[in-house]
Amino acid sequence: MDAYLKTEHLDAGYDGKAILHDVCLRVQRGRIVTLIGPNGSGKSTILKTIISQLPAVGGSVLLDGQDLRKQSRSDIARRMAILMTARMNPELMSCRDVVSSGRYPYTGRLGVLRAEDKQIVEESLRQTDALDFADKPFRAVSDGQRQRILLARALCQQSRILVMDEPTSSLDFGNQLRVLACVRGLTQEGYTVLLSTHNPQHALTFSHRILALHDGGVAALGDAGDTLTPELIWQLYQVEVDFVDTQQGRVIVPHRGGSL
Repeated sequence: MDAYLKTEHLDAGYDGKAILHDVCLRVQRGRIVTLIGPNGSGKSTILKTIISQLPAVGGSVLLDGQDLRKQSRSDIARRMAILMTARMNPELMSCRDVVSSGRYPYTGRLGVLRAEDKQIVEESLRQTDALDFADKPFRAVSDGQRQRILLARALCQQSRILVMDEPTSSLDFGNQLRVLACVRGLTQEGYTVLLSTHNPQHALTFSHRILALHDGGVAALGDAGDTLTPELIWQLYQVEVDFVDTQQGRVIVPHRGGSL
């Protein structure tokens, strides 16, 4: 199966200096690929380079065979939906208003929604189970509800690939699972997902493939169940685990260290 999104020998960093080298990533249609690694390993740097927030130091990023450096921002917005960690706190906007802003790449400068756009907004709210609080002020809903609204806004772009940086970082355990289950469900509808997480158990449970970053490069890349081994977890986090239960999607650590 051909990769929908791929990087070719990508070097990523800041001010022309690479902190990550020779990243060759393949994300196939309808799959979730998750970046894992310790703090400072470069997960956000890779994602920002892929979405063109940062220029690549070397190599290239291809979406459906086309070099993203040759695409305009509006073209990228129509083809790739982005949910990064920056907090959004709009004044006097309802949740539905926030979701509607995902249609701006299609509505032009005035941002006037057509009937078709409004229908897409409603469908995005339905997909993320957010219709019940869609008319509440965005500032008044919980963190978990906000994240579902931001995911709905991304879906409104009708891009077939979602790029998400730590989508569960501010959520409690229940909302983490709800958001990730929603994302996993989207792949059944043909969406392709590239995301990052600090939680190896989430990567094991919800991902098809894992890219592990460590010490300026790729430590491992492969199917989630085969790649996330006790040896890799030690290499990344210096945590000794008893075993990785791929059937149950659990990372087990010795009792003296608790469990993940």
